[in-house]
Amino acid sequence: MQTSSKTSTTHPLFPAPLSLPLKILPAFVHNKVLVTTLNRMLANEIKEGELDFLQEKIIHIMIEDVGIEYRFTIEGNKLVAAEKNRPADVTLQGTVYNYLLLASRQEDTDALFFSRRLRMQGDTELGLYVKNFLDGMDMDSHKVPAYFESLLKKSLPMYERLFSR
Repeated sequence: MQTSSKTSTTHPLFPAPLSLPLKILPAFVHNKVLVTTLNRMLANEIKEGELDFLQEKIIHIMIEDVGIEYRFTIEGNKLVAAEKNRPADVTLQGTVYNYLLLASRQEDTDALFFSRRLRMQGDTELGLYVKNFLDGMDMDSHKVPAYFESLLKKSLPMYERLFSR
């Protein structure tokens, strides 16, 4: 049985010295940038109620190799940063590389979760809603995200060469 080269090789990790500037920025800055971007990118989905499953629920995203975290929820008709003292309903953990694979759709969400390269803890039902939302997103209807996805696909090989050990 032949194994995929993706499972038999070490995956690139973001270098610690390069993550230092990101760690210096306060968490609220990271969260503000993320929710502002997601609100613009997902405006139609939010308006149509496709993210209503996040009402009063906190998503916690951990990027392990960079050491930064994002926490957000939906209030009314927009995503907002969540307070750190509020417990998360679901936590997603992974490395920059694995989140890039997810965002570029180079790797299936099921493959990333089942191989434990992305991990989920907490409310399993909420986690499945998040996973299914990501799987079902129509990138063709989002011009900027579609461009971003294409850019990611083209840059992933360079990321792999630069940051593989």
